[in-house]
Amino acid sequence: MIAWYIATQAKGSANNTEGKKSLRDRIADFWWRELVGEPASGQAPYLSTLLPLLACAETKSASDMVDASKKQKVVIVGAGPVGSLAALYAASRGDDVEMYELRGDLRDPSTIPLNFTKSINLALSERGINSMKQLGRHGLIDKLLQETIPMYGRMIHGKGTSGELWEAAQAYDVHGRAINAVDRGALNNALLDELDRTPNVKMFFNHKLTGADFRSNKAWFERRIPGGTDGKSQGSNTSDRPQEVEVPFDMLIGADGAHSGTRYHMMKFARVDYQQEYIDTLWCEFRIPPTEDGDFRISPNHLHIWPGKEFMFIALPSADKSFTCTLFAPSSHYTKLENAPQEVVEFFDAYFPGVCRDLITPHDLQEQFTSNPHLPLISIKCKPHHYGSSVVILGDAAHAVLPFYGQGLNAGMEDVRVLFEILDKHGVYNSPLDLDAQRASRARAFQAYTDQRAPDTHAINDLSKRNYLEMRWGVKLPLYKFRKSVEETLDAYFPRLGWRTQYSRVSFSNERYSAVIRAADRQGEIFTACLSSVALSLLGSVGFVLYKFRTQLLPSGFILRPLQTLTEFSFRAYNAALRTYSFS
Repeated sequence: MIAWYIATQAKGSANNTEGKKSLRDRIADFWWRELVGEPASGQAPYLSTLLPLLACAETKSASDMVDASKKQKVVIVGAGPVGSLAALYAASRGDDVEMYELRGDLRDPSTIPLNFTKSINLALSERGINSMKQLGRHGLIDKLLQETIPMYGRMIHGKGTSGELWEAAQAYDVHGRAINAVDRGALNNALLDELDRTPNVKMFFNHKLTGADFRSNKAWFERRIPGGTDGKSQGSNTSDRPQEVEVPFDMLIGADGAHSGTRYHMMKFARVDYQQEYIDTLWCEFRIPPTEDGDFRISPNHLHIWPGKEFMFIALPSADKSFTCTLFAPSSHYTKLENAPQEVVEFFDAYFPGVCRDLITPHDLQEQFTSNPHLPLISIKCKPHHYGSSVVILGDAAHAVLPFYGQGLNAGMEDVRVLFEILDKHGVYNSPLDLDAQRASRARAFQAYTDQRAPDTHAINDLSKRNYLEMRWGVKLPLYKFRKSVEETLDAYFPRLGWRTQYSRVSFSNERYSAVIRAADRQGEIFTACLSSVALSLLGSVGFVLYKFRTQLLPSGFILRPLQTLTEFSFRAYNAALRTYSFS
């Protein structure tokens, strides 16, 4: 405004009707009239001294407007751990971030989870930890790790032939590394609190995504509660009539879970290959309480497994000295127990020895089975994970995985890290870019993200399915234990060979999931070939001995039976090796 007035007054200076007043004084008179509404009456000298400050302020304001025009407005759909981490990443790069969540404030204990139960404890491992570390907020990750419980391996439970209970520990890693049991609510709350302290982030709860146009970059949300649009978060009063709000954006990140509304609307614009599978397994949550002295009933530094061929029961430690447990079983078994809940105790005694009575009372066991929901397990693959330069989906919205590798949370957080590393690599946050160039860079980055990440998310999806078989049955097989021992020995004493267990590659590294599968397959082929060679060599050696002494053995008929037995043994060993290879 000052610049405009100076130009106007300078242009008309030849017709100056205010005598010999300087341009500076005339500008001061103008501002006095604008601000006070009266003639300056001699105040010009005082006001004129403020003009340099006013001009400087206006120049700075214009500069800020130019910088603001280059900022991206990023809309995050979903306020879970993945969405919250994505919001922190975007905010740390200077974006204006708005995060919308279908539910109420997740820090409110009265907020009901989408699956209507307290989620099973999560396993936080290297990929998730590294993704939070790369954010640069060390206080956040330090606080979170203090509230986790390290689990150094599995504890397998069973019952001997004479009826005695036994347990056997299986370390996760030969180097003593651990995965961490973390409460989902505590993790989510810590991330939301961090967002509350971030000035360029706004959070809107009770907002449902109802529509999106990814060509014009607009989204529509149904606001289920009134007020609070200017603040960090919304209020909690209910509204009789939900309102719909239109939200423009430069980039929308969908982290709204397996039943993603973002993915649904994105599929109207992008040709998305989509695969959804419900496995024939349900899960139900149980709780092992602390002892009367307030301590853990079983080892807190292990993931406890009661394996069965068709089902399994697992227990993860919680900060309150209890254990969060889950029963995984085919739907047919759930149907039988639902029709006859009095048989739950008998079922547990038969298949999960030591749980009932020792860890959970019969009454509580039956009560928890009947009162807690029996929920399905879903597996999702899709490609691409983006559309143009406007939208990208992360976490379960792009790749819901089965929980048997403990990688759902970690893979989702790794999505965030990989996405923003690629955005940085493609120069999306370079300040010289104009809006069109920024949009083009973002489109290239999204395409690169899909090209890199889709094979990896498909890989962890497949690995999680395989690991279910290992957990409920493979952990008992001698050949599984033998291969694990061989691989850990090579890893410990011959690290230059690069030979590691598949589990350590997944849980204790940031190696791409697709590369993990290739490495595990290669090791499996070598292991199977070596085992087969040993079996065939043994068969050949014994066959040679039998042939050499055939004249002595032939009359007694011993030459055929040993050969037949050895042949059967060799084939069994070979098939067992193949099964062990398929678990890995």
